[in-house]
Amino acid sequence: FAILPPSGYVNPAVDPIAGVKHVLLPALSLGFALMAHLTRMTRSSLIEELKSGYVKLAQSKGIPDRDIVYRHALRNAFLPVLTVIGLQIGFLFSGIVIIEQVFAYPGLGRLAFQALLNRDTTLIQGSVLTIATVFMLSNLVVDLLYAVLDPRVQAGGGA
Repeated sequence: FAILPPSGYVNPAVDPIAGVKHVLLPALSLGFALMAHLTRMTRSSLIEELKSGYVKLAQSKGIPDRDIVYRHALRNAFLPVLTVIGLQIGFLFSGIVIIEQVFAYPGLGRLAFQALLNRDTTLIQGSVLTIATVFMLSNLVVDLLYAVLDPRVQAGGGA
């Protein structure tokens, strides 16, 4: 009664179905811890936004609740969640080392761990540089998304 394989890797280009099955369990293991935190954060932020004045004004104008939540409140509630998502990228990279070892999945985390065991400093430096670059780029994307989602943040100078 095996639904998902416990370990290993299959190239998705060779067998797409088996590739997805092999990546699903490690991805779920890594994502569930983050998903719980993001869900709590989104909920509390949305509750806070729904108590604000502009939501009450929209309700008094007769705008349907669904439109208020999806068009106005959720957009503002997502700003603190977006910050947490950007910071959790670092947690994901620390988690891939463990996940790739447990599930025998080849990847950057396993490569860095093997380089550490073999004392291959050049490979360690390369993997740390790659992880740091991806972390910085993900935080840049978060900052750019802030400019899109928050009308108070505008590009350009200002004093």
